[in-house]
Amino acid sequence: MFSVTVRDHFMAAHSFSGDVFGPAQALHGATFVVDAAFRRAELDGDGVVVDIGLATTRLGEVLAELNYRNLDDDPAFKGVNTTTEYLAKVVADRLAARIEAGELGEGARGLDGLAVTLHESHVAWASYERSL
Repeated sequence: MFSVTVRDHFMAAHSFSGDVFGPAQALHGATFVVDAAFRRAELDGDGVVVDIGLATTRLGEVLAELNYRNLDDDPAFKGVNTTTEYLAKVVADRLAARIEAGELGEGARGLDGLAVTLHESHVAWASYERSL
């Protein structure tokens, strides 16, 4: 399996519901470093996994929807704990929608999978992997 990974980041504020989150139940900020890994079994006709420039641009667009936002105020996240794990899935699903729409080029339609990792610090991160 071949893969290409691009990286960006976003900053957001949020809070969590539930005693398990301790002090993170209060509104707090987070800066996430985000890796999006695009995977395919065979290279496309140009010998690449995905156009790195388009992948970088589309990841930036997805993250711009979250950047400098209080996620508690976003109707899309009403009643949801926007954990690192949950946000990894959100980013992956939003990237997948762009792939399906052809926004990463026709060659990207041959991708087999996508994995998104959100690094919430230098010692902790969470990932979500999905088929395409």
